[in-house]
Amino acid sequence: QVQLVESGGGLVQPGGSLRLSCAASRSMFSRNSMGWYRQGPGKERELVAVISGRGVPSYAASVKGRFLLSRNNAQNKVYLQMNSLKAEDTARYYCMGHFDENDYWGQGIEVHVSS
Repeated sequence: QVQLVESGGGLVQPGGSLRLSCAASRSMFSRNSMGWYRQGPGKERELVAVISGRGVPSYAASVKGRFLLSRNNAQNKVYLQMNSLKAEDTARYYCMGHFDENDYWGQGIEVHVSS
């Protein structure tokens, strides 16, 4: 079993920034991809960004150029730097980790973008 714990969410004004963190209970290695998903009000869960075990990120078109995903294997953490936030980024954000051929999910954390 792997536990993933998100932190860093909250309320921010449009145009502002937040950094989400996800801490894994197990060591992260190059074979473990990690990612962030989100689910907005009345919407289905969608991929935000994913980073390969080797540290290569890919992004949803809606966040590309505004969000930056990184990982620190030594600390067993992944980070999602969110800049130029928009109201449509309001959602519950979930950390996902791929370990031992299984996907594990955190409980999620709220991000609310509003003036």
